[in-house]
Amino acid sequence: MNPLPKPVKSPCISVCALDEDDVCTGCQRTAVEITQWGRMSDEQRRDVLRLAHQRAVAQGLMLPSV
Repeated sequence: MNPLPKPVKSPCISVCALDEDDVCTGCQRTAVEITQWGRMSDEQRRDVLRLAHQRAVAQGLMLPSV
């Protein structure tokens, strides 16, 4: 039997402040992504996490994935 997939958790780290582009300086999600998170499917959430990672890399906050 296959185990149920784990739901995608919020990347919020409780450092909530939006920059001039409406991107959270803590989790790197946009204001729209944050407000829609609860209504997103796990696939949509994974897409947002990929975008947030790309934003963090562009800002020099994270290293690129291998």
